[in-house]
Amino acid sequence: MSSFPEGNAIIYCQGAFATANGKTAHGLVRRTRRYRVLSVVDSLCAGNDAGTVLDGKARDIPIYGELDMAVDEVRSRGNPPTHLVIGLAPDGGRLSPEARSDVIKAINFGLNVDCGLHDFLSEDADIAQLAAQKGIVLRDIRKPPHRKDLHFFTGKIEEVTSLKVAVLGTDSAIGKRTTTWILLDGLREAGYEAELIGTGQTAWMQGARYGIILDSLVNDFVAGEVEHAVWTAWKETQPQVIVIEGQGSLMNPAYPGGFEILAAGRPDIVVLQHAPGRKEYDGFPGYPIHPLETQIRAIELLSGKPVVAIAINHENLDKNKMAEVCQGISKETGLPACEPLLNGAGPLVAALKPYLDGKIPPRSPL
Repeated sequence: MSSFPEGNAIIYCQGAFATANGKTAHGLVRRTRRYRVLSVVDSLCAGNDAGTVLDGKARDIPIYGELDMAVDEVRSRGNPPTHLVIGLAPDGGRLSPEARSDVIKAINFGLNVDCGLHDFLSEDADIAQLAAQKGIVLRDIRKPPHRKDLHFFTGKIEEVTSLKVAVLGTDSAIGKRTTTWILLDGLREAGYEAELIGTGQTAWMQGARYGIILDSLVNDFVAGEVEHAVWTAWKETQPQVIVIEGQGSLMNPAYPGGFEILAAGRPDIVVLQHAPGRKEYDGFPGYPIHPLETQIRAIELLSGKPVVAIAINHENLDKNKMAEVCQGISKETGLPACEPLLNGAGPLVAALKPYLDGKIPPRSPL
């Protein structure tokens, strides 16, 4: 297992911080074991503290408008950077010409570069050659693993005795990963032994102990890799509960996801992340989000397992009215609802407690 933290990181999020395309940067600002986060690069939010911009809570992570300034400033603070981490998560996962130029700058500054996009730095001839000359390490987090290292579904998931909880969503970039971490914290604080399964590049960058990077995998092996990650976490740590991070959403036109987790991870129960203030699928005007009731029914029909709580994303909503919003969602669905980023995981843990204590057996498959 890696020794964390691995180094001091500048998070690159030019033009995208505090937007859906900056969700990787957001996750790293909020938490990461893998790096010490020193600063963020984004000209649109420059001059602010990254934590204040995201959550109204200062984290001593300044935002600078340009990479050059970020490097100079953090070096002047006596804490030299070792890594540039690409915190962008644009549709399609491509590296812009501007970002590519800044990666070259970073290499010349002597920074190792971690990138979770679909454009692989190690396959860019100019970047790879320069990195080799400078002794720089390039890590392409979404680069597909070797076929020999992948697992095919075997059914060993049925051995897992931990309660398995999937945090799925009604859309992409809606807060599933953040809620998964908050729920993990809440379960541990309540005295339960809990483990998290990350399923994307950001969870890896945050230092998740177990997981996969789902959209780097060949389709034949997705189910087996999901199964193997859950089984390994159970085998090695024997937790009472395993919380699985969702990806995309069942009916998102560009990022359909979640079925693999339902089919292969075989969760016992589901927490569903929802943004009531979002009316269309992320990045796709003209594609209205399916109603919450429809999404719940789809999950329960496919899995035969219950959605037990709704986690709310306050996007486009008045934070001061979240109690009213949550009450409305609870009335609509008959399920507990809360905004975990603002108010913590208490209601979610309470919804899981009967299942954890064995008082309500998980529903059998349909």
